[in-house]
Amino acid sequence: MNQVDIDGIFLDVEQIQAQPGASPGLAPLVFLHEGLGSISMWRDWPASLCAATGRAGWVYSRQGYGNSSPVEDVRGPSHQHPNGQRSGRLKTDYMHREALEILPKLLSSLGIERPVLIGHSDGATIALLHAAQKPVSACVVLAPHLMVEDVSVKSIEEARQAYETTNLRERLSRYHQDVDVAFWQWNDIWLSAAFRDFDIREECKTITAPLLAIQGEDDAYGTLAQLHELKRAAPHCQQLILAQCGHSPHRDQPQAVNEAIRVVLASVD
Repeated sequence: MNQVDIDGIFLDVEQIQAQPGASPGLAPLVFLHEGLGSISMWRDWPASLCAATGRAGWVYSRQGYGNSSPVEDVRGPSHQHPNGQRSGRLKTDYMHREALEILPKLLSSLGIERPVLIGHSDGATIALLHAAQKPVSACVVLAPHLMVEDVSVKSIEEARQAYETTNLRERLSRYHQDVDVAFWQWNDIWLSAAFRDFDIREECKTITAPLLAIQGEDDAYGTLAQLHELKRAAPHCQQLILAQCGHSPHRDQPQAVNEAIRVVLASVD
C-alpha cells in the first residue's frame, strides 16, 4: 500500500494488478468507497471484480478515512488552508470537491486518463459527478444518492445513536486510523439542515459514458427512486435491482453484481 500526496493531503492507495493473460490497455477500475468506507472495508471484492472483468484496479481512502490524512477539528468550523489541507466539518459540496478537484489530481498522479469508476453510496455519487464533467470509460454505481430522502436521514440518525450507544465505534475502528474523524465527518454533514437540499439530478443529464446502476430492494439508506431518477436523467443507464439485498450489493450478492458489471464492461476498452 502506498500514499499519494495531493496538495499536502496524503491518500492511501492500493493497486490491484490485472491477472496474467488479461487484455493489455483496458481502462482500470477505480473504486470509490462509501461514507464510512476505506480501502480495507472493501475487503476482497475489488480484487474479485478485477479478476471477473480482466482489468487492473486502484483503491484509495479519502481524506479522514482508513490511513489517509486525518481532518483536524472535524466537528469545528469548516476551513480550507492555503496548503490544501482542510479542517472542521465537511461542507455541503464535499462530494463535488472530491469528484472535481481531488479525484482528477489523484488520477493524474496515477497516470490514469479514462478510468472505469466503481462507486458505492457516497462514492457512487462522487462517480456520477466526475463522469458528468470528466472523461471516463464507464461508470458503475451501487446505491447512489442523487438526492436526500427521509429514509436516508432516518438511517443515518440511527447510525449516530448506534455509534454512541453500541459497539459500532469499536467495529469501525478496525478500518480507520481515526474512527471519530471518519464517522463524524460523514454523519454531521448528512444530518445538517443545509444538506437536505443536496440534489445532482440535473448534473447527471450530461453523463454520456456507459452507465450501470445497481441497488438492493432492501436498501435502508435510499429508495429505488434514486435509480429511477438517474434513468430519467441519463436514459442510456442500465439498471440492476436486486431482491433480498441491502445497501451493499457487492457484499450481499457479489456474484450477481460482478456478472452484471462484467457484461457491461465487455464492450468497453
